[in-house]
Amino acid sequence: MMDGSSQQRVVITGLSVVSPLGNTIVDLTRNVFAGVSGIKRLDTSFVDQLDCKIAAQAQFNPADHFSKYAYSILDRTSQMAVHTSIEAIKHANLEISDTLKQRMGIYLGTGMGGAHSIEEGYVRLYKEGLNRLKPFTVLMSMNNAAASAVALEHQITGPNQTFCTACSSSAVAIGEASRLIRHGYADVMLAGGAESLLTFGTIKAWEALRTLAEEDATDASRSSKPFSADRTGLVLGEGSAMLVLETYEHASARGATIYAEIIGYGSANDSNHITQPTANGQATTIYAALADAGLAAESIQYINAHGTATKLNDATETEAIKNVFGAHAYKLSVSSTKSMHGHLMGAAGALEAVISILALQNNKLPPTINLENPDPECDLDYVPNVAKKVPQLDYVMSNSFAFGGTGASLILKKIAK
Repeated sequence: MMDGSSQQRVVITGLSVVSPLGNTIVDLTRNVFAGVSGIKRLDTSFVDQLDCKIAAQAQFNPADHFSKYAYSILDRTSQMAVHTSIEAIKHANLEISDTLKQRMGIYLGTGMGGAHSIEEGYVRLYKEGLNRLKPFTVLMSMNNAAASAVALEHQITGPNQTFCTACSSSAVAIGEASRLIRHGYADVMLAGGAESLLTFGTIKAWEALRTLAEEDATDASRSSKPFSADRTGLVLGEGSAMLVLETYEHASARGATIYAEIIGYGSANDSNHITQPTANGQATTIYAALADAGLAAESIQYINAHGTATKLNDATETEAIKNVFGAHAYKLSVSSTKSMHGHLMGAAGALEAVISILALQNNKLPPTINLENPDPECDLDYVPNVAKKVPQLDYVMSNSFAFGGTGASLILKKIAK
């Protein structure tokens, strides 16, 4: 453990995704800056039984990456988490030695864990009338299954925790992993999230909550409309994103490419209502991240917003940003990439952190697509419809807020090449 005067710098050296916008960083970069939508009519056998027939599916076939036995004992959430962990380590060009395994850990966020395995069990019991479940049902469906599978895949023996704070889960995982490194408890961390909730029962539960978007009458891909006056709700998505975090010293010693530095993390709970956020609560989270970074609010140039496209969230987040940044709120840019990749719930924060890093790397701001009818209450620069090239981008923020009230804000800094 380090004392306060010798805290370690935390840098990001590896990135990987499985997402509705592609399963490689190259594909994600191309699609997110081109304003491509990954939202479509749901391709499942039960779609006709749904009221909401749209989703943001990841085109991920586990048979392309695992043996039949290997993927048969993993829920889809764990399959994606293991795959992105492998690819993130490759991207970081990281060799995990026996010594490093003890100084390396895994912090993973997920909202509902193995939803597919839970639903399969219920179907066998209550629909098919069977009196026996698969032996691995508990092990596949528990929330920490994905993090455990990642540890087993790489034989990592350091800290391993699963964070479950609904939509902010993976942002919390990344923030807490950065703290672990900063204070000397680990040299390297795999941090991110995974979620796959596109099952019949889960979607019906979300329908009952009445927060899902209506399908756009002209084009299903235009159904997510953050900050728009005609927004109708969120679109469920699935996927995984994983980041390799290291001490600056460790990364430099091995000659790693550094994609960004995590300089600030804040988390708070607004303790107002299970589904209704408050601007003050969200502002508290943002203030905490700025204080952690030791950064003036005016230094932030871009915010990847939580931006769910629900009536309440978008107006509340806009108010929170204005409360924190004052006049500067009208000078910075804000966008919701959920307009393209939907809401990945427990994996959302990690995917949006990756996109924020891509913004830093490219000096380019991803757009909020489908924003053609702005809400007068949402009056900031939301980078409408088309990505924006900027001369220089040094500091960005990624916001994640959640049912239950737990928010997380990450502040990322460009590292000069």
